[in-house]
Amino acid sequence: MIPAEFRYTRASTVDEALDLLATHGDEAKVLAGGHSLLPLMKLRLAAPEYVVDIGPVGELRYVRIEGDEVAIGALSRYRDLALDPVLLKHAPLLAEVSGSVGDRQVRHRGTIGGSLAHADPAADLPAAVLASDATLVARGPDGERRIPAAEFFLGPFTTPLDPAELLTEVRVPRQTGAGWAFEKFTRRAIDWAMVGVTVTGGRVGLVNMGGVPLRATATEQALAAGASIEEAAALAAEGTNPPDEPHATAEYRRHLARVLTRRALTRADARRSG
Repeated sequence: MIPAEFRYTRASTVDEALDLLATHGDEAKVLAGGHSLLPLMKLRLAAPEYVVDIGPVGELRYVRIEGDEVAIGALSRYRDLALDPVLLKHAPLLAEVSGSVGDRQVRHRGTIGGSLAHADPAADLPAAVLASDATLVARGPDGERRIPAAEFFLGPFTTPLDPAELLTEVRVPRQTGAGWAFEKFTRRAIDWAMVGVTVTGGRVGLVNMGGVPLRATATEQALAAGASIEEAAALAAEGTNPPDEPHATAEYRRHLARVLTRRALTRADARRSG
């Protein structure tokens, strides 16, 4: 399908993007890599009057160490994150998840900020930043604010970002030496995960097990209390509300969550021991 008519604007700096968003308000949508917004526009599920393209804003593409955290610019592309030496050493879960998103075309254009701001509960990156205990940084007319990942995903495709705010950075505690792993099950390699599991530092994130990315808190608590991997993984679906669909029922997803959590915890434990 063809999108509804819109006006295209292009920003070359963060300040210019913020000025455009402040001017157009609710009538504007931000275009980063385009893999979330453009399909919605073609289906006419989104019909913004203005599209603010922030692709040229190079100042939001970086990965660097800042104290005890890894700072990641919101326009960093998946492929760059998958290969980044800083991320591979200090936040390897995010590197692995970034390298498994979609196909090569998607990984060369899609951005971490675009995925997180889109807040699709079936996407991989939201669960990864949740398990990584990340903080998301937003800038707007009133300055900068930091939002814990646990407070960022409010519902399907819903975040606390104001229409005049821009997600600019993701900050992740350095996880050097922590066990980590990512497991997901898909119908085809390029599809959204039926279920995914992210593990790092004893935290477990779940993909597509509810209206938002979730932490497997029962599993985490069991591990902290000394339970075995098998015992803790058996609790992975506790408190979840997965979608019930013909190709993957809710009960099947709960089963997958338990199986994938056991696999992910086993891999994470091996990496920690090694």
